[in-house]
Amino acid sequence: PPGMELVSFLQRCVQLLLFPIHVLACLGLWDSFYKKVFPYVMAKVAPIYNHKVYRQKQELFSNLRKFAGPSGQLVLLEIGTGTGTNFQFYPPGCRLTCTDPNPNFRKFLLKSLSENRHLKLERLVVASGEEMRQIADGSVDVVVCTLVLCSVTNTRKVLTEVLRVLRTGGAFYFLEHVAADHSSWTYFWQKVCDPVWKYFGDGCSLSRETQKELEKTNFSELNLRRMHVTPYWIPTSPHILGYAIK
Repeated sequence: PPGMELVSFLQRCVQLLLFPIHVLACLGLWDSFYKKVFPYVMAKVAPIYNHKVYRQKQELFSNLRKFAGPSGQLVLLEIGTGTGTNFQFYPPGCRLTCTDPNPNFRKFLLKSLSENRHLKLERLVVASGEEMRQIADGSVDVVVCTLVLCSVTNTRKVLTEVLRVLRTGGAFYFLEHVAADHSSWTYFWQKVCDPVWKYFGDGCSLSRETQKELEKTNFSELNLRRMHVTPYWIPTSPHILGYAIK
């Protein structure tokens, strides 16, 4: 793909098109407005996405039970639960703690829980993944995080918190869209769209190198594979998924 000059030029063109939103963002008005709208957007988008990756999610979460504690009950913490699209994949009797920094997701999450009676909600915490002080050290068997690390402020901080709350031998499950191969057209378009993508994805970045952060984190084992979500031309197509053990 062409060089950085063209990327910069196209970035400016896109920014110019969305200049009114950029002004609202600078004035601090866009974020508070979009925090209210975003859950409605996700309520429409999440089921479509779930349908596309249904088989992969089913496979990914199929071994959750093996991380249950001595009581036989699985204590699971989900970071950035959103509308609760992962609930259907969790095993019956699962003791669930949900965190999300956006309180406007609450009614969608509760609706999803009412459709997944096999789960037991223990706590609903309004917190970011970087700062989960309400969750005690080593208190959970499994942490789940899907399509969240793309939009957090500090990936390393979130992963440090994940290690803190997990018990030894517990597992961190992830499914994230990531930066494409740097020599690909997909990466070119990721870089072009990145500066404005955050406005519509609630802070989402298209070119995060999440795999590198996972490799740097002090997990005892990392099981990771790459995949692409259709359509392949969209900038969010490249994904990583898997689980890491503390």
